[in-house]
Amino acid sequence: MEMPALLRSLPDADAKRLLKASRVNTYKRRETLVNEGDPSDSFHIVLDGHVAVRLTKPSGETAIVNILGPDSHFGEVSLLNVNAGERTATVVALEAVRTLSIPADVFHELRDRNPRMERLVTQILVQRVDELSGLLVEAMYDSLEVRVVRRVVRLAETYPTRNGHVTIPLTQDELAELVGGTRPSVNQVLRRLVDQGLLQVGRGRIIVNDIASLRRQAP
Repeated sequence: MEMPALLRSLPDADAKRLLKASRVNTYKRRETLVNEGDPSDSFHIVLDGHVAVRLTKPSGETAIVNILGPDSHFGEVSLLNVNAGERTATVVALEAVRTLSIPADVFHELRDRNPRMERLVTQILVQRVDELSGLLVEAMYDSLEVRVVRRVVRLAETYPTRNGHVTIPLTQDELAELVGGTRPSVNQVLRRLVDQGLLQVGRGRIIVNDIASLRRQAP
């Protein structure tokens, strides 16, 4: 198995130890990988496919707050402390997904023997903080149209292009959750993009016809 990009910065022996102790998991479309509230006992690297990260709102409803693709990761809480507590989000497969799960106890064992492992933890946490900070700034200061276009572009860049098109397996309701808008308002934005020939909207999917032109809509 090829070494995931995230582990390549580690000394070879440590990376191989983590790889040997890890497990490859496969999930079907719409299958739940982890549930909010579960014990946070492993760290996952996404090898193939995309997953939706769902949080419970104060109202009790859930909403998608992020979508992770290949080489992304989740479960950072498990790396902070041996008794890190519970999962803070539910993660669901948007299509067929493979992840590499690393038991937290193995990671902590290596970290106790090799302080250089702290750099990997720091790198993982900084990456997540930067990502969430960017999303927060967008939510506070960018218009809904800009948020929709940027999110569709980012997703399209992580999916393969087939016959000049990119298919994103996301419903309009899910996209609305992701960008913090209502379904009717997001639908209006999508309709304008469809009228321009940049997108097609189908049942449970958004098809990008021209990612370069779409990218210019929200630089």
